[in-house]
Amino acid sequence: MGEKGSIYSKGKGGLRLIEKVLAEIPGFRGYKEKELRRESDKLLRNYLYRKLIEARNDLKEVFQTLSDYRRYELFAEMDRLIARLDRVAQNINHASYGYAGFFNIVKVEEEELDRMIEFDGRLIDYVKKILKAAAEFKESIRDLKFDDAKNHIERVGRVLENLEEKFGERIEAILGVKG
Repeated sequence: MGEKGSIYSKGKGGLRLIEKVLAEIPGFRGYKEKELRRESDKLLRNYLYRKLIEARNDLKEVFQTLSDYRRYELFAEMDRLIARLDRVAQNINHASYGYAGFFNIVKVEEEELDRMIEFDGRLIDYVKKILKAAAEFKESIRDLKFDDAKNHIERVGRVLENLEEKFGERIEAILGVKG
C-alpha cells in the first residue's frame, strides 16, 4: 500500500497507553481501528487539499500578472479555471470519510475504509500533475510568454478535469463497485 498505508500504520503505532488498554475491551478495538483509518484518510485528503490550494495560488499569481499587463482577453477563462480548481479542492477537503450512524442499515467496515484510503492515495498523482501544470504556467507568464497562456489554461483545465472525473468515482470505489 506504500505511501498511503504508512499513514494508517503510523497512526496505529502511535497509540497512547490508555488507548492500548482500552483496545483490550471487546468492541473498542474495532472502533478505534476504524477511527484511525478515518483519521488517516482525513490527513491524506488534507494533504491533497493543501497542494490544490498551492496550485490555485499559482493561478492567482498568473491572473494578477495578466491583469498587470492588461491581458483582459484571458480574464474570463482564468476566472473559471480558478473557481473550478477551488470547487474541486473543497469537494476533496469536505468529502465523507466513512461514517455511518450507529443504527444505520449500511455499516462502513474496515474493508471499505481501506479502499477509501487507497483510492484517495491514488489521487496524489492527479494533484501532482495539476501542481506541475500550474507552476509551469506561472513560470511561462513570469517570462512574459503571453502567447502560450491559452494553451496553459487548457492544459491545467484538462488535468483538473481528470482529477474531477476520478474523484467522482470515489463512492463506487469505496463500495467495491468500481476500482
